[in-house]
Amino acid sequence: MSELKTNKISTNDGNNVAMDDPLRLKNYTTNQKNALTSVAGDLVYDTDLDKAQIHNGTSWGDIGETDRALDIDFLVVAGGGSGYWSYGGGGGAGGYRSSWNNETSGGGASSETAHIVAAGQNYTVTVGGGGSTSGAGGVMGNDSKFAGITSLKGGAAKAGAGYAGGSGGGGRHSSHTGGAGETGQGYRGGNANGVAGTSNGGGGGGAGAQGTDSVTQYGASGGVGQISTIITTAQATTYSVGEVSGSDVYYAGGGGGGLYRADPPSLGRKGAGGLGGGGDGGINSAAGNQLSAQSATVNTGGGGGGQGNAGSAAGSGGSGVVILKWLTDVATMGATRTGLTDSGIQTDGDYSYIIFTAGTGTVTFS
Repeated sequence: MSELKTNKISTNDGNNVAMDDPLRLKNYTTNQKNALTSVAGDLVYDTDLDKAQIHNGTSWGDIGETDRALDIDFLVVAGGGSGYWSYGGGGGAGGYRSSWNNETSGGGASSETAHIVAAGQNYTVTVGGGGSTSGAGGVMGNDSKFAGITSLKGGAAKAGAGYAGGSGGGGRHSSHTGGAGETGQGYRGGNANGVAGTSNGGGGGGAGAQGTDSVTQYGASGGVGQISTIITTAQATTYSVGEVSGSDVYYAGGGGGGLYRADPPSLGRKGAGGLGGGGDGGINSAAGNQLSAQSATVNTGGGGGGQGNAGSAAGSGGSGVVILKWLTDVATMGATRTGLTDSGIQTDGDYSYIIFTAGTGTVTFS
């Protein structure tokens, strides 16, 4: 058990604690420090380096006049998976992780805490692309990252059970199940249920809800995405990220399932993509008429729509997005961001923010 021993502690101006002697951090060698089971915010003094260090949840960083710890809020959405082309399930949305404003993360998880970074160090940012289609489809999305935060690629629909991912892809045809979603990032895809005269796929999972299971003569809907207020609807529209619906901005909606032998192939029967950029599912009728499956919206992490049967491709997944936000008077982002496409540093009241829409590179803070 640890002990705190002191001869004198007094209050200062009624708000702070004052001590007569310096506060001494626990001393460790580098090897001892690295052997610790550490969490973000832990402070130690490394006797080999002669430096005080703070743990950011992933690694140790120096603390000093230019190397201080900074809190950075984040929204990290991975690329969505594509749908499948024949009796196809919808693609699963990319994984969704957020620390902003105590808002829910994907899969119904609680908000994460702001990420602690050390000033002057390089941190990787990657915006994951969506799963592409070229006829058959069934392609997973790609991971998105900021520092130690990784959102997992969306699960694709395929010829059978949907792939697991950030959110799972929908099941295909008669009795295949939807893929699982990742805990803390998204939900599972919907199941495909075999019905005489009708074959259709389950909806792709979304960050905010499961994809629906298929039913007779109607396409299965993709799971709804998650609402975030890290940027406003006006800002989302300006930079073409997320899906704006009323006063909300949604990300990571699942793709709608494909439907076969719907007569007629009306819009009212298609599997709708989930709010958050999910693509609508397509329809093929017994008479050969069809409605094409739709791709997910870029920079939403949405899943692509599945197609009813042979005749056209399924929808591709939407690329992800990384949004970082911090108090302007506490931190400044460095100007060099080679390899990344971004909005530039913007201000919003007391905060600054930046939206990354493509690429991979590093960022620094001071």
